[in-house]
Amino acid sequence: MINVKNLSKNYGPVKAVKSIDFEINDGEIVGFLGPNGAGKSTTLKMLTGYLAPTSGSVTINNMDILEEELEIQKSIGYLPELNPIYPEMIVYDYLQFIGSIRNIKGKQFSQALGRVIEQCGLKGVLHRHIGNCSKGYKQRIGLAASMIHDPKILILDEPVTGLDPNQIVEIRELIKGLGREKLVLISSHILQEIQATVDRIIIINNGKIVADGTSEDLISNSQGSTTLSMELVNATKESLEEMKAVVPSVNLKSFSKGKDSSIAKLEYPLENDPRKDIFTYGVEKGWIILEMATTKSNLEDIFRKLTVSEVADA
Repeated sequence: MINVKNLSKNYGPVKAVKSIDFEINDGEIVGFLGPNGAGKSTTLKMLTGYLAPTSGSVTINNMDILEEELEIQKSIGYLPELNPIYPEMIVYDYLQFIGSIRNIKGKQFSQALGRVIEQCGLKGVLHRHIGNCSKGYKQRIGLAASMIHDPKILILDEPVTGLDPNQIVEIRELIKGLGREKLVLISSHILQEIQATVDRIIIINNGKIVADGTSEDLISNSQGSTTLSMELVNATKESLEEMKAVVPSVNLKSFSKGKDSSIAKLEYPLENDPRKDIFTYGVEKGWIILEMATTKSNLEDIFRKLTVSEVADA
């Protein structure tokens, strides 16, 4: 379990992380989202003991990071944003080297190697130079190195950056599998990937936590909206604007008139569904409705709303 209380980090006059609080329980896969410069990597470095906080506390499995740093690091697997691999080394030799640093040798190393090869799918490249491996395999090698000691906590900083769509899916499935037995914390700014992988999302911006919950919770609590796109015949902009008096939850966002039909975009709150009322109103006005299609607020909308507004307020 990770417990963060009033955690702050200053770089001189720059306040990179500003008194944040959160808790992550065993068996959770948590996405740590934020724009560039939001404080994601700084926070992860403090969680792993690579950076001392200016103030506040980090407790991992009831141990304080400042007092029992080495003991805590034995239970953490950490993959930094810049994957610390040696391209001139053979994959087997590199993993053996990482194992020796953690005093994993002999039969214990053989067992650990077999486990991470299976988990990370490295059998085909074990005797290949790292520099000759694809970006996807290099990420897998970095993951294997972070997991060679079978940590209970896995902290991954931008693990899918630079990967192609197929490689992203491979790493996603690997992480989801690991989440069944470990606490996994993933930092990223690739929203769709995080949404497809994690159980819960924490959003940080300008050094502050601005949201914490499942993607469904964040969307429902954000006062998001549904956009209704309609293709209409015989409709006018004026009649659409007048609909507000009959269906007050609906706002007209745009109206464009074509040769044979018009396109109207309406917006209403997520918790409402006034389509029946809109349809009834349209029939009374003599509209011919060719199409009605809805688009709900998604995580990207919420992310932009939280981070852009925070930047504007800062």
